[in-house]
Amino acid sequence: MHSPTIGFIYPDHAAEDDYPRAAALLGAALPVAHIYGTDLHAIPELLDLGSPEKLRRGAELLAPDEPAAVVWACTSGSFVYGPHGARGQVESLAEAAGVPASSTSFAFVEAARALGVRRVAVVASYPEDVARLFVDFLADAGIEVVSMSSAGIDTAAEVGTLTPDQVLTLAVTNDHADAQALLIPDTAMHTLEVLPKLEAALGKPVLTANQVTIWEGLRLAGVTPFAPELGALFAQESRHVDH
Repeated sequence: MHSPTIGFIYPDHAAEDDYPRAAALLGAALPVAHIYGTDLHAIPELLDLGSPEKLRRGAELLAPDEPAAVVWACTSGSFVYGPHGARGQVESLAEAAGVPASSTSFAFVEAARALGVRRVAVVASYPEDVARLFVDFLADAGIEVVSMSSAGIDTAAEVGTLTPDQVLTLAVTNDHADAQALLIPDTAMHTLEVLPKLEAALGKPVLTANQVTIWEGLRLAGVTPFAPELGALFAQESRHVDH
């Protein structure tokens, strides 16, 4: 079966090389369009970053690729709007792109549901006030956060420089025994190459921002991808997703 093209709107530059890495593993076309705003993990700046005008620009940049679905590849720039605002954000994006759309925040919810996960630990790179909004977003979707750690990193660029070992340490030291999965919610963090190591170290599924974003785009296009190198989420050949 021919794999559809999935378009991603990615803020600035940090860990976008996770997308060609996944594209090679999946044999899929995953073009990335960049939009620019502030690099700061602060609420007013994040609201601006995820504005309808910026996302419309991203949709225009992806249009020549004729994507089957488009995903706003930014967790903080979506959950910062709250559940209702984030829903409106992806509805506007779908309208602008003319295809189904989603965002990384909703991708986390859908991925947790696909794995049957209700209790999670969150390892956030953001400052605490921003990270708390993600906890609220998950709670609204019926996902309980049993522990939340905040690394307090102010900029996406800095997050993008974290090494695989630093990401592994961050995950292992902030996991929680009661969590069925660990969530790492920043698309600025390189996580794809370290996913198998993370899951082996923790003995549970690990959901990371770029991983769930890519999975969500394929899900919207009606594809169930199989690539165990991308973690437990990609290791199920068929799954039931309840909406």
